[in-house]
Amino acid sequence: SMSSKKPKSLNVALCQIPVGSDKSINIKMARKYIQKAVSNGAQLVILPEIWNSPYATSAFPKYAESIPDIGNKNDKNEESCIMLAEEARKGNIWLIGGSIPERSKNNEVFNTCPVFNPQGELIAKHRKVHLFDINVPGKITFFESETLTAGNKVTIFDTPFGKIGIGICYDMRFNQLSGLMRDEGASILVYPGAFNLTTGPLHWEAIARTRAIDHQCFVLPVSPARSTDEASYKAWGHSTVIDPWGKVIATTEHQPDIVYATLDLSAVDEVRNNIPVFQQQRRDLYTLTQK
Repeated sequence: SMSSKKPKSLNVALCQIPVGSDKSINIKMARKYIQKAVSNGAQLVILPEIWNSPYATSAFPKYAESIPDIGNKNDKNEESCIMLAEEARKGNIWLIGGSIPERSKNNEVFNTCPVFNPQGELIAKHRKVHLFDINVPGKITFFESETLTAGNKVTIFDTPFGKIGIGICYDMRFNQLSGLMRDEGASILVYPGAFNLTTGPLHWEAIARTRAIDHQCFVLPVSPARSTDEASYKAWGHSTVIDPWGKVIATTEHQPDIVYATLDLSAVDEVRNNIPVFQQQRRDLYTLTQK
């Protein structure tokens, strides 16, 4: 069976990349971080949310690229995904490409996470389902829906290390989405995200740990580094690796960094056997259903 062959561990690298307004420099920077992660033994490399563009609604349409539909051989990668495919193949890694602005065939713009296997093939893409539209007076006002369209799929893909579910930033707040990924067999939940300085200190780690505890999964939220440019969006940073017990096993502050960890994959079954909440759900009283 798959389980007897499953590797016992997984080396992950969370790339907390500095992002500026020059797209070609952003792509070079991401390439450098991926290569460094590979040289340090990473098998799964993860980039942050919106790493090739400034995090601004006005920037998303300008920096947007088309991303192939899964399995469509006629669609071509554009510059960001060309680099990701190359580096996944050269490094023989699973590569979760954070997120980039995607322009669809009917000219809508999505906040999209492309995923590449070690052959450099695009095997999944998650379009952010919950758009970040919030107004905390005097603190943070941001409306992604000014230029972005919401995705409408739950994204999960298979690897030799287990099934991995993807959400982007604000998606992390919606436990229903994580629950659907868990129901589909996810053991690792990955959230490229850029929380801000209002919500980050209170919620970033708290939500990620809660997802790990609720769904008995590894949870990996991955942020860009905090911009030093006064006019830019300020990301919280603190890319973090959380185990299925809800324990933080690796993290960092807000500067450019790569967070490394080795996931002990047996921890998933251990926690699920020791605290069998999944089996003990009262499905006669409540259910979570995917529409």
